[in-house]
Amino acid sequence: MGNVPNLTLNNGVQIPQLGFGVWQVSSDEIVDALRVALETGYRHVDTAAAYGNEQGVGQAIRDSGVPREDIFITTKLANPDHARAREAFETSLQNLGVDHVDLYLIHWPRPDRGDLYVEAWRELEKVLAEGRARAIGVSNFHQAQLFNLLEKTDVTPAVNQIELHPGFNQDELRAFNAEHGILTEAWSPIGQGQGLLEEPALAKIADEVGRTPAQTVLRWHVQLGNIVFPKSVTPSRIKENFEVFDFELTDAQMDAISALPGHRIGGNPEKDFF
Repeated sequence: MGNVPNLTLNNGVQIPQLGFGVWQVSSDEIVDALRVALETGYRHVDTAAAYGNEQGVGQAIRDSGVPREDIFITTKLANPDHARAREAFETSLQNLGVDHVDLYLIHWPRPDRGDLYVEAWRELEKVLAEGRARAIGVSNFHQAQLFNLLEKTDVTPAVNQIELHPGFNQDELRAFNAEHGILTEAWSPIGQGQGLLEEPALAKIADEVGRTPAQTVLRWHVQLGNIVFPKSVTPSRIKENFEVFDFELTDAQMDAISALPGHRIGGNPEKDFF
């Protein structure tokens, strides 16, 4: 796994703390980008049925020569498929060309459909019991939705993948996750080009540690204990984003980054669906 530390999920499975995100990357474009990422040392890739690039991810992994067992693959249940979770899972395996995934997530809770995500979760529990997913989790769940799962099902989610970046720190939700043994994964970790990386206070800290603003923010995530997967198709940035484990931020620098201005960029899982 190179110099990327592993974290331990609540069922004992090891997950690399840094991964490669592939949202908004086409299935054709992802083959070259993921090849560069695997050559750089990434061993964790985060995709989803909704991204439309599972086939490209699978092709890149097969072409890489890296053994399948050395690569941690996450994919996700698409929003229209809560009522057919098993069939959707099988389709993802076929698209990826693998016989199992390392982590399978419910992508959104779909509040417009009541408790249907609970039924979907029960199907994921079966997939987990069969060993076809080594771990299962959720994405974009708030406390009430998580508590509903904990009350009504048998398996605690291994992770909750949520929008999380400086200025939208999700402290309360991260604390809830930690209290229940759920690791937090951060999507849009560097703010989707919405101005975070141009903040003067961040530039000052980046200069202090001799890194780019993006590396500095990724290091903030790492020190918070988040699992993080930046996305890029630019080889130089793919490599730059990997180089965040050989420096540290001070407590004061961490606090200053946490205090940067910001807001939610994506949808609100308490009311939105896609």
